[in-house]
Amino acid sequence: MPRKNTSFADLLFQAPWWVSVITAAITYVVMGHLLPSVETDNQLINMVFKALAIPAPYFALFILFIAPFSFLNARRKAKQLDAQKSIETIRQLHWRNFEELVAEAYRRQGYRVTEGGFGADGGIDLELRKGEERVLVQCKQWKAQKVGVSVVREMFGVLTASNADKVIVICSGKFTQQAIDFTSDKPIELITGNELLSLVKDAQAEPIIAPVQQASCPRCGSELVERQAKRGTNAGNTFLGCSSFPKCRYTE
Repeated sequence: MPRKNTSFADLLFQAPWWVSVITAAITYVVMGHLLPSVETDNQLINMVFKALAIPAPYFALFILFIAPFSFLNARRKAKQLDAQKSIETIRQLHWRNFEELVAEAYRRQGYRVTEGGFGADGGIDLELRKGEERVLVQCKQWKAQKVGVSVVREMFGVLTASNADKVIVICSGKFTQQAIDFTSDKPIELITGNELLSLVKDAQAEPIIAPVQQASCPRCGSELVERQAKRGTNAGNTFLGCSSFPKCRYTE
């Protein structure tokens, strides 16, 4: 449930860059060709439809202009997620970047993510969709205090008034025991800072690499490093690989 101040341009900016390209093309075809060719019994409507052909290129160019910014914005979010090393780096993020981090982590899990508006609080920050599932997310980047039951109770009220399947409340710290107890029999998931860090690590594009002492590649002599498999039947398992990858693909 995006915040009410989210504009059409904001939605395009948050969407993949190709959405702006397709939207611009559709806008140009509809305004510049389809509607002007429509003939009705109302002369005034016919005049309005034909007049749309004049601003059609400008509307399309405006929408198309958003595409490169949307592309750069997506790249920035991806780099921001991959740059996180610990819960401390996450806590140092601005509240807006904190929401973007959470959004990108779920986006890499296959969710379609709608980000909210640009306010420091209030409402739902993210909407997640995967198949028929609809999830509402509230982000709380509180560094000095635990998230209390009042916040969780408010989100339960939002969930009850919506058609969502569940609510997720994510923070960079912890929740009070009252908040935890309140969710025991409700479709509400609480994610603490440490759990968020695990979510981010699982979503990061690059595997976690740690140097291995006194181990070298028998093929090229480079240092062997410990990697973690992210996909396939061995997902989650660690293995040794050459640090010169992809030039050298030795593993053991």
